[in-house]
Formats: sequence, structure tokens, C-alpha cells
Amino acid sequence: MLDATVAQRILKPGEILILGRTHEGSQFRPSDWAERLAGVMAQFRPAESKHQEMHLCYSPYCMPTLVDGVRSVVLSRALAEIEPMAYQFVRNFARDNNLETVEACIVEFDAAGAADQSDADDGSLGGRRAA
Repeated sequence: MLDATVAQRILKPGEILILGRTHEGSQFRPSDWAERLAGVMAQFRPAESKHQEMHLCYSPYCMPTLVDGVRSVVLSRALAEIEPMAYQFVRNFARDNNLETVEACIVEFDAAGAADQSDADDGSLGGRRAA
């Protein structure tokens, strides 16, 4: 299982980490799956992106990364707003291949900075303040 502090450093609210590891613990193959998936999604960018015409540049909505030696992809929910079918394609890819996923969540903080534990007792990854 992924250490919650590692996921907190990687994920921002509205992002999902797709790990290259199945729920059974097997490494997902091929070894360059994350780069391939992110490459397919590279065409989806913000309209104001400077990299609109550049080749070999990943989309900010779907970025390959390495987490504790496991190839992974960080998927932004913002992709669902600009291209819902592309977002669903990536989510279905993870589901169909039985890959582990970790969703970022926002934990409410009181005025003193203490987390409201009523919503965070489920073991979800919290610790980020809402912007």
C-alpha cells in the first residue's frame, strides 16, 4: 500500500494517482505504460498553454511520474471538464487493468489549524488545506 505522506506530496486537490501496480500487488506491464498513456493524453491542454504546438510534451492533466519505484500517472479532474471522454478513458484504463488508484481529498481545518477528523476517519489521504 502507498504511504499516505508520499501521496500527499504528489497529489493536489482534484488529482488522482494511478499506480502501476495491480490490486493483487503485481507490477503492471509493459514497463513504459505510464509514458504511453500520458502520451496519448498529451493533446489535451489548457487553451492558453504555451506548449500547444510543441511535440513530445505531456498534458498537465495527465503526467507520468515515479512513486516509490512504481511507474504511475497523476490524472487531474480538470480533464473531465474540458474532455469528459478522455478523462473517462483514463479512469476506465485503470479500472479495466485492476490498477491501484489514490484520490486526493481536502480536509477541512478549523481556525487553529486542526483537522476536522469527523470526515477523515476513513483512512483517506488528507492533510491539504482547501484553496
